[in-house]
Amino acid sequence: MNYIGGSRYLQYLATISGDLALVTDGMHYGWPSPSLPQLLNNTNSSLSITNSEGALMAVMPLLGAVIGAVTAAYIVDYFGRKKTILFTAIPFFIAWIMVAFASSVIYLHIARFIAGMADGVSFTAIPMYIGEIADPSVRGFLGSSCSISWILGYLLINIIGSYFNIKVTALISSSLCVIAFFTFIWMPESPYYYLMKKKTEKAKESLRRLRANADVDAEIEKINRSIQTTSKARGRFCDLFTVPSNRKAVIIVAGLRGFQQFSGTTAINFYAQEIFKQAGSEVSPKEASIIYFAVMFLMTILSSSIVDKAGRKPLLIISMSGSIFALLVEATYFYLQHKSTLDLSDFEFVPVAGLILFVIFFSCGMQSIPICLLGELFSTSVKAYALCLADVYYSVVATIASKFLQVMMDNYGIHMAFYGFTICSVLGLIFIIFVVPETKGKSLEEIQSFLKGEEYKHAVEMQTMKPKIGNEVNDNIDDALLPKYS
Repeated sequence: MNYIGGSRYLQYLATISGDLALVTDGMHYGWPSPSLPQLLNNTNSSLSITNSEGALMAVMPLLGAVIGAVTAAYIVDYFGRKKTILFTAIPFFIAWIMVAFASSVIYLHIARFIAGMADGVSFTAIPMYIGEIADPSVRGFLGSSCSISWILGYLLINIIGSYFNIKVTALISSSLCVIAFFTFIWMPESPYYYLMKKKTEKAKESLRRLRANADVDAEIEKINRSIQTTSKARGRFCDLFTVPSNRKAVIIVAGLRGFQQFSGTTAINFYAQEIFKQAGSEVSPKEASIIYFAVMFLMTILSSSIVDKAGRKPLLIISMSGSIFALLVEATYFYLQHKSTLDLSDFEFVPVAGLILFVIFFSCGMQSIPICLLGELFSTSVKAYALCLADVYYSVVATIASKFLQVMMDNYGIHMAFYGFTICSVLGLIFIIFVVPETKGKSLEEIQSFLKGEEYKHAVEMQTMKPKIGNEVNDNIDDALLPKYS
């Protein structure tokens, strides 16, 4: 039987279409960078806000994301991944229209809160969907596309928002929601979801389209066994902490996402133009912020294209090490600028160059890989709850990191914020080296076996057997297996 559209490329098309929701999400998150200066200075806008109102407006999506993530944990397994992702286009669109026609600051707060709720849903459903439709050989790249899309949103909104007023920017941005809805409606549902609902034939049809292969019985059986094995405890949020393999995954994700945010990335993104303004560089804040997000976008694409070859952990180590150096340079420059009498006129390029260097290294791994691991580390039985918890946790730590930057800038100097980010990044590097596992090339089922310690146990058994078996068989046992899982 010939399946129209049945091609591995459908995995890419489904990922691109689903990721459009994350592009508009990134545009909502990046909106304060070009828009807050207009509101604070009352330029190109009929509204005017205070610094405290601006700070609240910047983090409002993070607050809404908590409600959205909790909601998504229940609806993603009830309505399915596809319908949940389609639904996010509606609140994103409503939020942009409210921003365009807001007559008071309160409407802007509400609009960004609504966008935050849609963010909570999208960042729960989309990584899950991509992780379930992708081949293991390209899952790292497709999973990393979530970050690429989100950063593309930051870049687009900084370009559009720098050259148009708030109303026109919002109306242009709202069109992407319409495109996202009417392209993703044609994509297949996750075969995992169909099997969870005992719809085996639909699962086979979906997998045939995604794999371009009429014979998918073996993979369907493998997925089915995995679901049956992990579905006994379905519906129990506490299993994230009481089941050892789930608890291990929670620790890994919480650590990575926490150190990702306390390196300052989201806080810097929110206040990009303000930071460049304080730097006093000859490059205008608008141009510097566009360059910053363009480099972030391109480097994240590069990282995503090599993550399945280079591996997750090496890229994370390189990424965090380079970020530490760049943050230290940035902190030291701002310290000398504000706390010394040195003439830094010949070094005005340093703060812009430092942040560009930071974004180059950070985007090599820390930007995208933690999100990629969200779709890899958790079993089907708790994945919805895990992604919900991860998004709530992200909202909390990103809010704290953003508030930390704003408080430091207002009261102690921006250099203190960057020194704080540097220290947290050093701790993050230690965490990556000693805690984070490598998932390169492993299927979702193999990753679960690793987290349960089954592969390590198997390696121990093989080492124990070696003295008892003949040399011919003995030579075929991989001596590197045991250290690999130590």
